[in-house]
Amino acid sequence: MTLKERITEDMKTAMRSADKDRLAVIRMLQAAIKQREVDERIVLDDAQVTAVLEKMIKQRKESIVAFEKGNRPELVAKENAEIAVLQPYLPAQLSDAELDALIAEAIAATGAASIKDMGKVMGIVKGKAAGKADMGAVGARIKAKLGG
Repeated sequence: MTLKERITEDMKTAMRSADKDRLAVIRMLQAAIKQREVDERIVLDDAQVTAVLEKMIKQRKESIVAFEKGNRPELVAKENAEIAVLQPYLPAQLSDAELDALIAEAIAATGAASIKDMGKVMGIVKGKAAGKADMGAVGARIKAKLGG
């Protein structure tokens, strides 16, 4: 079953159980997927759907920061609830040890010695960890390993 099919099945389940909040988030996700398909005139595969999910989660995390600054706890709770619905569709996240091993392997493969080589290392790690790790945090780890 593809990720899009799983999302559709979950939408049907949410409809049957009258879970309005979950249904609204899933419909929003489907709309974002459909919008990208229409804009780019393609059918999204699982990797591209995962990218849409990551973008939606990132937007919600940024909103949470803004709402916390604005002292809006009800909106923070809403965004956290949406993240909780979206998160299970992402692949299992890499552990810190797995991520460090992947970074070390990429540094060895590219022969990276300084921060100037970060792009090469990031390219390799991004290919292997896409959807399985927060790439912002990965970038910070690579920078630290390369002495940046």
